Amino acid sequence: MPAAAAPLAPTRRRGLGLILASPSGAGKSTLSRQLIADEKPSITLSVSVTTRERRSSEIDGVHYRFVTRARFEAMRDHDELLEWAEVHGNFYGTPREPVEAAFAEGRDMLFDIDWQGTVQVLDKLPDDVVTIFILPPSMRELASRLHRRAEDAEEVIARRLANARIEIAEWQRFDYVVVNDDLERAYGDVRAILRAERLKRRRGTGLDGFVAGLLAEG
Repeated sequence: MPAAAAPLAPTRRRGLGLILASPSGAGKSTLSRQLIADEKPSITLSVSVTTRERRSSEIDGVHYRFVTRARFEAMRDHDELLEWAEVHGNFYGTPREPVEAAFAEGRDMLFDIDWQGTVQVLDKLPDDVVTIFILPPSMRELASRLHRRAEDAEEVIARRLANARIEIAEWQRFDYVVVNDDLERAYGDVRAILRAERLKRRRGTGLDGFVAGLLAEG
């Protein structure tokens, strides 16, 4: 009687970075929160470092990692950041080490960055990052959403809408474009993209051994 075949080694994969970008009001934050809630712990939010002061409601290491300007500049100069920017006199950036560690362990990371940060991350990790740009169904609807939030003064809304046109003009830099005319459908599209990207052959770090085991079976 032939010996039972040894079980095949399970396949593994390298983690990926998912970038959701959009103009303010297009729905990126809502989609990101839902994705983290539904996919946790297989995907987590990348925590940025910043030099700005911590607000009373913020937790160091959860909302941001708060560092001194000198520490930030050292991280930047030693290529320890995947992307960085200066906003209103404060620095913000994405640390490289925790991202690469997560990828090596097969965990995914979600990035909350703009199109300029996306360009920087793609330059550092071109094979590990998937980019999705979220578009509003119309500029009129985008303005309506910003007004309905009732969070900003009129001049701030006007500035956000002006910036939105600049951001939307960069849509061709992204792998996927999702029009958020229906939140449930848009979320389904984002999640489908994530599922498909996880299955890409180049992410399967255990496939060589798995296929070799298949071919070795009697």
